[in-house]
This record gives sequence, C-alpha cells and structure tokens, in this order.
Amino acid sequence: MECKKTGVKKPFRLEEIWRIRTRLELSNNLMELSLLNLAIESKLRSNDLLSLRVSDVSSNFLVFNRVQYVQK
Repeated sequence: MECKKTGVKKPFRLEEIWRIRTRLELSNNLMELSLLNLAIESKLRSNDLLSLRVSDVSSNFLVFNRVQYVQK
C-alpha cells in the first residue's frame, strides 16, 4: 500500500522556479507562465489562486497593475 504524504510541502528553490519559467516561456505557454508569476508574487494559496476569475485581474482587455484580493 502506498502512503500519501500530507501536511506542508517544501517550497520551490529559486533554481527550480527559473527552470519552470524557462520551460513555460520556450513552450510559449503564456497562461501558465502568468499564473505561476501571479502565484509567486502574490503569495496566494493554491485554492485562492484557482478561484480567481479573469474579471478579477482585467477589464476590457486591459490587465490591472494592482489587484486587491482577500485570502479565504
């Protein structure tokens, strides 16, 4: 039987983050790259990040420079 680890996971090292960013850039995956950058810069939890809507961060094809979002 396989044990599933629970609890707090170790954060990514800086080297790992840059490796992920580079792969996303090379594959031209802008949506996932933007999501990764938002997650790192905002320090939101994954469930809060996944509940964001496009309308929370943009309006009329313009992306907001700053967004105020309350963690749940």
